[in-house]
Amino acid sequence: MYNVMIVDDEQEIRQGIRLKVDWEALGLRIAGEASNGKEALELLEQEPCDIVITDMNMPVMDGLSFLEACRRLDPGICLIVVTGYEDFQYAHAAVRHQARHYLLKPVARDELTDALVKVKTELDKEVEDARRAKDMEWQLSRYYKELRDGFLLQLARGGAEEPGGRLERAKRFGLEAWNEGAVWFVSAGLLERSEGEESRPARQFRLPFELLCRELAERREDAVLIFRDEHYPGLVHAIVRGDKGQAHAYMDELRGAVRSHLGFEPTIGIGEAVTGFAQWREGYSTALLSWHLSEGNGRQTDRPSEESAFLPEEKVQLLHRVLKKGELETFGRLVMESLVEAQQYSRTMLVKTIFRLHLAIESFAEQAGAPFDGKDSLWLRPDIALQLRTPELAADHLRKLAGSVVDRLGERGEDAEISAIEASRAYIDENYMYELNLTSLAEKFNYNPSYFSELFKAKTGKTFIGYVSDVRMGHAAKLLTETSLGLWDISELTGFSNPSYFSSRFKRMYGLSPSEYRQRPSEKNDSELPKK
Repeated sequence: MYNVMIVDDEQEIRQGIRLKVDWEALGLRIAGEASNGKEALELLEQEPCDIVITDMNMPVMDGLSFLEACRRLDPGICLIVVTGYEDFQYAHAAVRHQARHYLLKPVARDELTDALVKVKTELDKEVEDARRAKDMEWQLSRYYKELRDGFLLQLARGGAEEPGGRLERAKRFGLEAWNEGAVWFVSAGLLERSEGEESRPARQFRLPFELLCRELAERREDAVLIFRDEHYPGLVHAIVRGDKGQAHAYMDELRGAVRSHLGFEPTIGIGEAVTGFAQWREGYSTALLSWHLSEGNGRQTDRPSEESAFLPEEKVQLLHRVLKKGELETFGRLVMESLVEAQQYSRTMLVKTIFRLHLAIESFAEQAGAPFDGKDSLWLRPDIALQLRTPELAADHLRKLAGSVVDRLGERGEDAEISAIEASRAYIDENYMYELNLTSLAEKFNYNPSYFSELFKAKTGKTFIGYVSDVRMGHAAKLLTETSLGLWDISELTGFSNPSYFSSRFKRMYGLSPSEYRQRPSEKNDSELPKK
């Protein structure tokens, strides 16, 4: 219901306007009347109106001055000017002040009704446009956050992208500054707690726990980032920038908030400081290990900084080269050296080294297209590292894992190739919004680019470019039907270089332009697959 004000110095004319329109039927309500512009402005300041019907020739404040004042008071107000034929020159002034309609006295019922219908239609459109703009802002924010959280997780897991590619993607999310200076990874979860005879399952509080973590992070502006890892459904992970004091401040605030609002005791583990995206996997893994060391007693685990001599990256690269050649004996010797050295330092260092060696094997397996399944993955079972209490037990366990990877790679049969293609498809599905090329993907899975191209087409039925394009178009179709984002936003979110290229590719695949596709009835948009 829109509010209407009638402004005219003649009461009979105001009454005539009231009686000529079925206001309720039009979705309008007369909120007030005034005999001149000054009186009308005073009423508008007390109760804003959407539509003002005003005469131009009035005492105290004429219509022209009133129009100017209305525009200053509320630029969005709809003005309908009514005046006599002899005052036709006012029409030009009305146009200058963006009056929606100009009517001559005496106003006919149909003319006034038509003018009001048109104005209401315009107002409805403005309200809808504002709603869509707000929805678009929300949708863009939601998709933006989802993409950013996914990128943070990839960095934390140590994605195989080139350093330049990581930094370029970081710029899209305004995260390039996080590549400089120390960051601390913090992993936090809830312990089960009983109150009397009632048990309170912590899993039922995962969502409020996550929201609480994010709210506290937002208060610290650009100092804390939050992400989730599906391998740990009960944990929330934070990346804290700055000195160790800031990490502890966030942890202390989180602990107090969880106790106060949720009534649980959180388990929190903090990793070792790392600098640069290339080292984030190290920081994340130490936070996970720290959390597992603290699990069960509800206390914060913060290992001394002198234990930070974690397995160096140079050693990890050497182990990868040895595994690539299939030299398991050399691998075993190198592993045993690292484990013995770690044990001499401390029990905690031994556990950390086991953890890092396990991750080194796992990262090699992923890059080689032979990823671990759930029972072997250390992301799913970090407690494995805690069960291996001597270098001998640990070395035997790690050699077996490495041997299974080398055996799978040595076969390079149908199963191995299918596994590599499935892994590459999963990689494309997760990274479709970024620049992808066949050569880098082939190298990621240790294949010759030409052979990999043929293999990909044989296993998927599509070329590499065709598959990537289909994935991107599927997501673009979803954004077109579920959001009101513009072509610039959609093309960027789906990995296309510019809207023009995106539009031409979209029409070629779907037979419709993006705008035509968006305007189709919703039931026709059920399928997001491109036309063949």
